[in-house]
This record gives sequence, C-alpha cells and structure tokens, in this order.
Amino acid sequence: QVPLVESGGGLVQDGGSLRLSCAASGSRFTLAIMAWFRQAPGKEREFVGQINYNGGNTEYEDSVKGRFTISRDNTKNTVVLQMNRLKPEDTAVYYCAADVPPLLAWGTHLESEYEYWGQGTQVTVSS
Repeated sequence: QVPLVESGGGLVQDGGSLRLSCAASGSRFTLAIMAWFRQAPGKEREFVGQINYNGGNTEYEDSVKGRFTISRDNTKNTVVLQMNRLKPEDTAVYYCAADVPPLLAWGTHLESEYEYWGQGTQVTVSS
C-alpha cells in the first residue's frame, strides 16, 4: 500500500484555483509534519509549504505566501493544498511528503528529512 497518494492536479488558466489532496495511509501520519514540494520542468524540486501535526503551525515559500494554503484533517488522514491566483510559473509536478516521526527542525526543508513521498500530481497553469 502506497503511504501517500496525491490527487487533484490538472490544467487551469492563469488566475485560477486548484485544490490538491494528499491521502496518507496509516495512523502514524497524524503525528507527521506534512509538506508539499514541487518540481518544474528543468528545475530542481523546491519546497512549497508544510504543516505541523495538528495544523496549528504552517509555513510557506515566499512566492506562494498569500495564495496557497495548507490544511489537514487527521480524522481523514488527508492534507490539502489550496492554490489560488495561480500563475504560469506555478506549473510543476507537486509532491506530498511526510516527516514521521516528526524530527526535523521547524523551518528547515531538506528533502532528506522527509521519509515518505507521494508519486506527484501535475499542475499546469496556462497563460
């Protein structure tokens, strides 16, 4: 069983919205720091944002602040990335990642600190 599965990607016009979901299997993910990363064509994967175990703390990469929101529902083992006012430069494959048990220092976003990764979902924003 795949621990993390993303869904909700697709094609949207400049200025539009998309809602990505990450479904986690296993109760251990209710303790996890859950993050979103993205990788645009020809670029390295980059941090988008993350949320702590109870949703009380979030942080975002500067270019998405005010446009993207991460939330979680631990009763459903789901993390959501709500993306508003999308821009063509947001086009990328978006990945869900989990640090469980949560060991990383808040504020650090090294890929190596996240033990679980989803397969990714494509988001394309047309101009």
